[in-house]
Amino acid sequence: MASKGKKQHTASGEIRQSQILSTFGPGSMVDLPDRSILIGGLNHWQGHQNQPIYEERLERRLCELFGVREVKLFAPPAQPQDPSAPRTGITSFVFPTWFVAQSDETWKTAAGKEYQTRPLIPWNRLVKGKYLSGDRKKISVVPVRFVQACLNGHISDIDWYLFVNPDCRSNCPAQLWLDEGGTGNDFADIFVRCEQCKKRRPLSDATIPGRASLGYCQGQRPWLGSGASELCRSPESDKPERNRLLVRSASNAYFSQVLSAISLPDADEKLKEAVNLVYEDFLQYAEEIAEIAKERRKQRVAMALEGFSNEVIWAEVRRRKTGGAEIQKSIKQVEIETLLSSPEEVGEDVPDGDFYAVARKIDNLSTVFSDRIERIVLVHRLREVLALVGFTRFEASMPDIDGELSIEVRRAALDLEPKWFPAIENKGEGIFIAFKKQAIADWENQEAVKRRGRDLFNGFQKWRQQRGLKEEQAKFPGLPYIMLHSLSHLLIAAVSLDCGYAASSIRERIYVGEAGYGILLYTGTAGSEGTLGGLVEVGRRIESHLATALELGQLCSNDPVCAQHRPDDEREDRLLHGSACHGCLLIAETSCERRNEFLDRALVVNTVAGLGAAFFPDNL
Repeated sequence: MASKGKKQHTASGEIRQSQILSTFGPGSMVDLPDRSILIGGLNHWQGHQNQPIYEERLERRLCELFGVREVKLFAPPAQPQDPSAPRTGITSFVFPTWFVAQSDETWKTAAGKEYQTRPLIPWNRLVKGKYLSGDRKKISVVPVRFVQACLNGHISDIDWYLFVNPDCRSNCPAQLWLDEGGTGNDFADIFVRCEQCKKRRPLSDATIPGRASLGYCQGQRPWLGSGASELCRSPESDKPERNRLLVRSASNAYFSQVLSAISLPDADEKLKEAVNLVYEDFLQYAEEIAEIAKERRKQRVAMALEGFSNEVIWAEVRRRKTGGAEIQKSIKQVEIETLLSSPEEVGEDVPDGDFYAVARKIDNLSTVFSDRIERIVLVHRLREVLALVGFTRFEASMPDIDGELSIEVRRAALDLEPKWFPAIENKGEGIFIAFKKQAIADWENQEAVKRRGRDLFNGFQKWRQQRGLKEEQAKFPGLPYIMLHSLSHLLIAAVSLDCGYAASSIRERIYVGEAGYGILLYTGTAGSEGTLGGLVEVGRRIESHLATALELGQLCSNDPVCAQHRPDDEREDRLLHGSACHGCLLIAETSCERRNEFLDRALVVNTVAGLGAAFFPDNL
């Protein structure tokens, strides 16, 4: 990739395609050996058209989300094997454009305290990428660790002159110094000092809530190039957001927003395609269901509609004749309906197929499991498409429990006018476990479960109030989701010991809603590691792994502290957790669809706290 600053400068680096979607997408910062860069927006990509990715269901959802008629998906541009091929890659920009010289000097205060001090220099005062000291010696520089950003995703350099002295003329010729005491990690021990006016200010001033020490955001979007600034406004006050101090390498500097869909055969799509073949010539004249049966006596109609009942066909014909709108289904709703639809097989068993699954017999399950489990599906082939649609800073924003992105989220743009989105496709295998609706309804109606639900909801309310989020911006997922999510984490830990995959290579998808309840554990990788057959084999004896998972959940190494944690206890700052910690439920964030939030093993099994809210009894 090429990087640009106020002066043209090129540098080379390589990033995996999957990392573009998760960590190093447009607007993110990447450290190179001698500088830091900002990954350019989609308008600065070259050669992405060479790798289109198709997933109609995901494309339709993106059109709805962004209010456009058409979007396309392309894989991030890969380096061509042929040196003579057209240039591909992602343009990047040098950022930040302030640097610290690697000099070893000390500065002493009037009180006698010593600080390590280094010159703080803007890009345009460097000489061939070096700092020229007073004795004309060239000294290497590194990017300054601190920048400023706002909740809308805008980012810019800190105006260090105005920070150290608000009365100073910005970009004055005076030399600035960065004084660091101790290890340099405490903002109260880091000072910016002006050599000319002798002003000196601690960096901790920039971290005080409510103080506009870094000024108000100007809406700068340097990853989109020059002239891409926009009006910055806070939705609460309709004023510009205050700039916040951001450590360049901090984990809250960039949160990608990814929307994903599993490529499944959609029964509705097949029905529409079948009706399309004979609607104009035959079916559009039908006035009642009896006429559908009559038309099916004709060979052409019978062949087109084979496999569909007269009732289903008549419902589709009537919808077309009355101009009824199609029922909009969420991404996850279509998936679970497909997984539950066929009595035996889903998809086709072909070598290059996107999806093929077989329902396993569950006649031999123990009573504890058979009373709760409706269906087990062994997914031999699975294709997942993930699209990067935006990013946030400071606070992560995830899809809801239906796999949908909220339109209320303050999402930073990937392009000035997005017409396509970067995407990757992963192929793997998996296990799907569906749970009986009545079993979950009976469990949810128990008084102990309702009492635990109130505790979890109170914690969620306090979490939302702390962040100033409205109800439409963050919704409580409900107890069935938290229970299945916690069970999924326990099952991942149990399964990973036997299936040949590391726990971080297994991902989850939780289904909760009118369409059904279920857990899909699957592997997804761009290579061949996701198709080893381990998860399918584990699925043939999943009941033993379920028993192991439930045993793991009963006792945590941090009990009784973990089991007795109250979700609404603000002192512990774990408002979205019940009985959950790194000793029991927390797993790799790449595996979890909710960033390790909304977890409580007390809803799955009885813990030492004895709350009585468990979905599974003790006598397994």
